[in-house]
Amino acid sequence: MRGRRRFRTAVAAATAALLCAGALSGCSAGEPSAKTSSAGPSRNPAQKPTPKPTPKPTSLWDVSPGSVAAVGDSVTRAFDACSVLADCPEVSWATGTDTAVNSLAMRLLGPEKVAGRSWNLARTGARMVELPEQMAGAAARRPELVTVMMGANDACRPTPALMTPVDDFRTHFETALARLRKGAPKTQVYVASVPSLMHLWSTGRVSPMGLEVWKLGICGSMLADAENLGAAAERRRAEVQDRVVAYNRVLSEVCAKDERCRYDGGAVFGFRFDGGQLSPWDWFHPSRDGQARLAELAYRRITKE
Repeated sequence: MRGRRRFRTAVAAATAALLCAGALSGCSAGEPSAKTSSAGPSRNPAQKPTPKPTPKPTSLWDVSPGSVAAVGDSVTRAFDACSVLADCPEVSWATGTDTAVNSLAMRLLGPEKVAGRSWNLARTGARMVELPEQMAGAAARRPELVTVMMGANDACRPTPALMTPVDDFRTHFETALARLRKGAPKTQVYVASVPSLMHLWSTGRVSPMGLEVWKLGICGSMLADAENLGAAAERRRAEVQDRVVAYNRVLSEVCAKDERCRYDGGAVFGFRFDGGQLSPWDWFHPSRDGQARLAELAYRRITKE
């Protein structure tokens, strides 16, 4: 019995050796095995390689810039927000220090750094032709972010015929960005859209005080004869609104060519200011609350990842 058991064990071992030898000879006659191939493990020809995930491009945009310079017109100077016919930069949406407004600079820098790390270079009444000079002034301070809100005065002229031509508007804006890039090539730029003048007319015309103030000549191209709903007046207002839309298209297109520029996507143009967000003295410029809304819109766009 013991001999038979040894015999069966020997036969099984010999059979296993023969099978193993056959498998190895088969491998050497065809494709190399995974263990012996110097080219790496074998792959089924029908099996597709696992694609590697494409890395996301690195963004040049910093969502937390450490200094802010603001350029633009009366809106950035907070004209008529605190008292009649006066700038009130402390409540400016861009660089103000008023805690109720909570300006963009306050949100980005904190209240303790606003005074030393932000600059308001806007001028009440400014048009796009003045932006290159303002941008040069901003570049001299080397801020990490420049905010731009300009264009309303280019449309708000005594008559539509005096509005800034679109091609000139484009040239001035392109020149302004070039001036900034020459002095501060890595500075980021936030560009706010021109607000809807048609909406401001439709909101303010229901206010008796607004109608009286507008008769003094505020934005005549849109607001003159504000109660007139005749065809000629409607065509005039539509022409002004169309020019605002064209200006915003220019801002979007020119900004898109600069990798460190962000347009607001029409957020300011689309924002529906109500009576409480307009100045009680002119029913045209933003009030304190209106300035706070502008700050919120800007902060949301600038900090978007």
